Amino acid sequence: MSEPRGANSSEKAKKQAQKGFFDFLYTDIAMDLGTANTLIYSRGEGIVLNEPSIVALNQQNVPVATGHEARLMHEKTHKKIRTVRPLRDGVIADFEVAEQMIRGMIKKVKMKWYSTTRQMVICVPSGITEVERRAVRDSAEHAGAKEVYLVDEPMAAAIGIGLDVHEPVGSMIVDIGGGTTEIAVIALSGVVYAESVRLGGDELNDDIINYFRRNHNLLIGERTAEKIKCEIGSAAPLDEELEMITKGRDLVNGVPRTRHITSKDAREAIAESVNTIVESITKSLEQTPPELSADILDRGIMLTGGGALLKNLDKLIMETTDLPVHIAEDPLTAVVRGTGAILENLEYYRPVIS
Repeated sequence: MSEPRGANSSEKAKKQAQKGFFDFLYTDIAMDLGTANTLIYSRGEGIVLNEPSIVALNQQNVPVATGHEARLMHEKTHKKIRTVRPLRDGVIADFEVAEQMIRGMIKKVKMKWYSTTRQMVICVPSGITEVERRAVRDSAEHAGAKEVYLVDEPMAAAIGIGLDVHEPVGSMIVDIGGGTTEIAVIALSGVVYAESVRLGGDELNDDIINYFRRNHNLLIGERTAEKIKCEIGSAAPLDEELEMITKGRDLVNGVPRTRHITSKDAREAIAESVNTIVESITKSLEQTPPELSADILDRGIMLTGGGALLKNLDKLIMETTDLPVHIAEDPLTAVVRGTGAILENLEYYRPVIS
């Protein structure tokens, strides 16, 4: 004899109520584990953390600061403290420190001391190897997560900017992060073509440091290079060129000095890396199936990630490809917003996670 339909739905309701009753014991999170910054989205809370991916360690390799506090110490430490950035080119370079950093970040967002992390969704570059994926998963599990799901960064970015990734329509996403540039054509909940270039904001900083060392005999630090890139850096000539004063160490006589620089200097410094990114976008377009190319022609290329904020980058890509280029609203948080949307509705987005 079959069980009454009402009994079935009653049992389901009871399970849901029971699940909801114990929810306060858990902190489910989505994480954009980036080379430059780590962002965390908490279920029901939204984005609760956005801090630099850096850890300060003492001589016993015990963390003394994580995130903003460690960033303030970067390049200013003495021999008893060192700062480490555990991710390089979008992947974990130092497994132990990465685990300590994840644990420290999670600790910052846990509102209750007794809560544990049940589910964690982490986005990863689309071009990483299975070994690198395993390293991310292991770090999250060792940091206390019971269930770990991975999602490709371009897919998370597409969801974060509001695209319906399940529909049979092609979308091109270019996510320019600190360590990698992710270029992907997405349709039907899958990545049709992906190009992962291990070049991002960090490489542009290195270009600026090398440029001033080579052309001006001036040694500047990573933080100064980042400031130059953000304030006056551009991918194409500006309507009105910008200027700023920078400080560094003279490589000839070894004393500190200031130098007046322009946006033309910064543009010249990063030109090669920017051109590499644009060439990779062109290559990806060449590899895209014709029907999806037609969709991209209609919808344009979507730029996300911190690199999307580089002045006139959209203009340069537009001139090179003859396609419309759109910068996502709040491109810095697009990936974590997408990862958070997946966390909130795991079953709906099951096809895009691994």
